[in-house]
Amino acid sequence: MSNGSDADSGRGPTFDPVSFLEDAVAIPSHESADEMRDFVVETLERRGADPRVVADGCVLAETRSPAPEAGPHLVLNTHLDTVTPHVPFERGEATADERGESESDAAAGGAVIRGRGACDAKGPLAALLAGFLTADPDRGRITLALTPDEEALSLGAAALTGRLPGTDDRLDGDLFLVGEPTGLDACTAAKGRFQATVALSGTAAHAAEFAGANAVAAAEDALAAIRTFDADATVHPQLGSPKLTPTVIEGGAATNQVPADCEITVDRRSVPPEGAAEFRKSLADAVRASLAPDRDVDAAVTLTDRESPFLEAFATDTDHELVRTVADAARDAGDAVGLPGERGGDVRPFGAATEASYFAPAPTVVFGPGDLADDAGAVAHAEREYVRVREVEAAAATVERAVAALLG
Repeated sequence: MSNGSDADSGRGPTFDPVSFLEDAVAIPSHESADEMRDFVVETLERRGADPRVVADGCVLAETRSPAPEAGPHLVLNTHLDTVTPHVPFERGEATADERGESESDAAAGGAVIRGRGACDAKGPLAALLAGFLTADPDRGRITLALTPDEEALSLGAAALTGRLPGTDDRLDGDLFLVGEPTGLDACTAAKGRFQATVALSGTAAHAAEFAGANAVAAAEDALAAIRTFDADATVHPQLGSPKLTPTVIEGGAATNQVPADCEITVDRRSVPPEGAAEFRKSLADAVRASLAPDRDVDAAVTLTDRESPFLEAFATDTDHELVRTVADAARDAGDAVGLPGERGGDVRPFGAATEASYFAPAPTVVFGPGDLADDAGAVAHAEREYVRVREVEAAAATVERAVAALLG
C-alpha cells in the first residue's frame, strides 16, 4: 500500500488524498474497523501527527496554534466503518450513469473510484485528513476525531461527547465539520431518527365467542393515530415536516383465537426541537386517545432499547460563519478542478441521520465528496458506490481553505 503518499516515491511525506482513498477503499471495514484504524494511525504518524486511540476505538489527533485560546476549537469528524458487504476497490472512467443525465461528458467525466466506502465515508475522510495534515493555524486548535461504528450504534461518538454513562466530553468543540457524502454542499441540518414500539394489550378468547379484547383489531385505531400524528406539525424552515412510518406489525398466536397482543414498530424522522422522550410521550397520548372505548385494549409506547442515544435532529444557522466559509471554499475549489458550475457550494439539509447529532447545538456542517444517491439510484451503501476523483481533490482543497479561513 502507498499509505496515501506522493506518487513518485510511494513513501514520501506529502499527503495525496486520492492515493490514500484508493488504499482505504481496498481495506474491508464492514465487520471491524481495526485494520482501517491501523492504516489511518500509520498515515498520521508518518506525517508527524501524534494520534491516540482511546478506549472506545476512536482516533484523536490535535494541532494547536501558538495561541490556542485566541480562536475557535474546530473538530473534524467522520467514521472509519462501512456497511456490509465489502465491495472491492476499482478505478476507472465514469460511466454514463456516474456522469449523470444533467451533466455533459466533458464536465462530469473523468476518473472515479468505486468500492465500499468510496463516498461513505472514506472519500470524506481523505478530505478531512488533507485539511488536518496541511493546517498551520495562527489561532485556535484543530482536533481530528474519527469514530469506529457510525453505521451501527455510534458508541464511539457517544463516548467522545460524554453521552454514554461514565464518559466525559473529550472534544468540547466550538465548530464541527462532519465528513459525509454531500456532493460538496454545506449541509446545515438533518432529521433525527428514532424507533419505537406501540404495544397493544387485550384479552385472549376463542374466536367463535363474542368475548375477549382484540389487540389486532385495535391496531386499526393505532394506525390511524400514526397516520394523522403530524397533521398539525410545525414545518421546520430547513428540514420541512417530520415523518412517522409504521414499518413492522406483529400480533396473534393462533388462527382461531382472539389475539391478546399486537405490536407496531414505527420509524420516526424528527425535526427540531422534538427529542426522543417528547416523541414517545406524544405518540403514546395520541394512540391511547385513538382507541375506541369498546376496544377494552391498553396501549403503551416504548423507545427501542439501545446502548447509545438516538441520533436526534440538528440545525445550524445558515448564516453562521462556518457555513459561509465551507460553502465559499467549496465553490472556489470546485471551480479550480473544473467541476460543473452547479456542483457543490450550496447550503442545504443532509438527507440522512449522522453523528453530527451528538455535536449539536454547537455549529455543525456536514460536508464531503460523493452522493447518497444520483440520477440512476442509490450510491452510498449500494453495490455501485463510487466517488469522482476530481470531487475528492476539490473536497480536500475545500477543507484546507476552510481551516485556513477559520483559524488563519
